[in-house]
Amino acid sequence: MVQTPYFRDDKTVSFGEKLAASEQFMVAIYLDGDGREEAKFLPRAAAVAYAVESMRLTTRLMQVVSWLLLQRAVNEGELSRAETAAEKRRIPLSKQGIVSNKDVLPRLPPRLRDLIGISLRLQARIIHLDLLIYKSRDAGGKESLPPSPVEAQIEHLRAALAARVPSPTT
Repeated sequence: MVQTPYFRDDKTVSFGEKLAASEQFMVAIYLDGDGREEAKFLPRAAAVAYAVESMRLTTRLMQVVSWLLLQRAVNEGELSRAETAAEKRRIPLSKQGIVSNKDVLPRLPPRLRDLIGISLRLQARIIHLDLLIYKSRDAGGKESLPPSPVEAQIEHLRAALAARVPSPTT
């Protein structure tokens, strides 16, 4: 088998190294290079949004990387699942959205908007994996997943429809 930087031996592919070398993870290079140059020409409101969103992007990605490193430590036997659960409390995997005004967001450089979208999707995947791996326990000690956000929306729709549709009188 031909050795490439992504193969550790003849059978193992290092997805972490492959992913880290991918275009999606060249965020710092963009933010410190082309992104900084693009930000110089933005109007004041867009320049502030650029600064805010780039900080949030960096924070989001650092949280994801920290979580992935913990999972690698478990997979390599350096930490137990219980130790990892305790350590991961220091990594706030909360869902972040875009905080910039809807009117300002389209003025941000397209590459930054793309990176924000990619990072939000990646964060959502990591949060989903985290829920699958570290299921919360209910009061009875049984494993349970958090309520589905889709189910909550369906309930809101049901309530709205129930309020609009008059009940049949018999």
